[in-house]
Amino acid sequence: MKYIIVIMAAVLLGVAPAHAQKERDQFMVQVDGLGCPFCAYGLEKKFKEFKGIKDVKIDIETGDFSFSYPSEKALTLEAVEQQVIKAGYTPMSGKVTRADGSVQEMNGTVAVAEGDAALTNASFKVGGKCGMCENRILKAVSTIEGAFDASWDQDSKQFMVKYDASKTSEKEIQQTIAKAGHDTPMFKAKDDVYTNLPPCCNYERLQ
Repeated sequence: MKYIIVIMAAVLLGVAPAHAQKERDQFMVQVDGLGCPFCAYGLEKKFKEFKGIKDVKIDIETGDFSFSYPSEKALTLEAVEQQVIKAGYTPMSGKVTRADGSVQEMNGTVAVAEGDAALTNASFKVGGKCGMCENRILKAVSTIEGAFDASWDQDSKQFMVKYDASKTSEKEIQQTIAKAGHDTPMFKAKDDVYTNLPPCCNYERLQ
């Protein structure tokens, strides 16, 4: 009987740490502005301020940044977004998969209309190349009051949006996208803004 108790205790001690290791939230953020290994080092160093962070992975080409964090600390996406900004970079999108399986996404990439009876539809080409380009384009449009349901197709380069003509215009939408570094039929992104895009975003300029 004594041996059985010892064996059960050993099993429980072995299982407890493994279970504890699973109690971690998994974060994934796409970061704009990571141009070199030093940039990645600076971002990781800033996040080391979050005690307990582990499994840090940064892909400079795509801007993908992931890490795990103790679930009991309940780190919010808002705090992660602010930490990216403090490091000197721009959070484009993000999500966290909690230890209990629930998933939360970063707000603000696309605005959603409550009703579109009085909305105007617009569709035009927007220069871009990758998923990071898509997030940057949609994030720029999300700052425009009156613009809703924006989408951009990576293959066709076709951008679609609904907007309230009493609050904004297609011209303003195209101008905002161009300021973010992406050519539109009406406006061309400034050369210095285009040049400073990550290498994976070096799309073929629109004529």
